Amino acid sequence: MPRLILLNKPYDVLCQFTDGEGRKTLADFVPVKGVYAAGRLDRDSEGLVVLTDDGRLQARISDPAHKAPKTYLVQVEGTVSEDALQTLCRGVTLNDGPTRPAQARTIAEPPGLWPRVPPIRVRKSVPDAWIELTLTEGRNRQVRRMTAAVGLPTLRLIRWSVGDWSLDGLAPGQWRDIPLPGAPDAARPRRADRRA
Repeated sequence: MPRLILLNKPYDVLCQFTDGEGRKTLADFVPVKGVYAAGRLDRDSEGLVVLTDDGRLQARISDPAHKAPKTYLVQVEGTVSEDALQTLCRGVTLNDGPTRPAQARTIAEPPGLWPRVPPIRVRKSVPDAWIELTLTEGRNRQVRRMTAAVGLPTLRLIRWSVGDWSLDGLAPGQWRDIPLPGAPDAARPRRADRRA
């Protein structure tokens, strides 16, 4: 039976299991052999990474053709206008072509959000705001490029959900197995120092 794991990837962690330069990787948090990330999350982004040992499942989760929605909480520099939100919703033209339509709305700072280490750069003279952005594709650094295109540089980026899976109950560095139909419940969060 395929194994499916949700991880809350901390900031400054590579979304892979090995690195020749001594940087932190997924292996520092998930001591499970044979699983791979279904989709990427940049080193300077935080949040949900789905891991599996099933190649077909991995492709189905990460392939843009399946249009699995991915929701991001994005802290941006500047004041979010209605025009900027509508542009994000219609789709933004990037250097590799127009994006698919998205869902975008302003939100309050998410309650209970963990502090980022290191903290974001704050400029007292420039306001910041939060946007919830849901995409059905996954281009390289797409969220950052989209917000920049509407004049709102990204300060902090957290992937909150992929399809029906979310970060609910997972602190940074914690992971949990997702029970598949017919499997016993294994949804208790685990820290990197727990054995699989």
